[in-house]
Amino acid sequence: MSEATQLASDAGDQDPRVGLRAVAALRKLLERLEAVQVRNARVNGWSWQDIATELGVTRQAVHKKHGKA
Repeated sequence: MSEATQLASDAGDQDPRVGLRAVAALRKLLERLEAVQVRNARVNGWSWQDIATELGVTRQAVHKKHGKA
């Protein structure tokens, strides 16, 4: 089982300690994955608006979060 699959399973655990730890780990993983894909999109010529549309956020929000690099 992959780490992400195990974390997703653990997020539904009846033990709140297990579930909350899994949720926190999934949040960190998603942040890293988003950063990787935003960089990938920018390298491939995507505009901030294109990225924002796919993420369901505003252009300003995605630029503020990822525009530093």
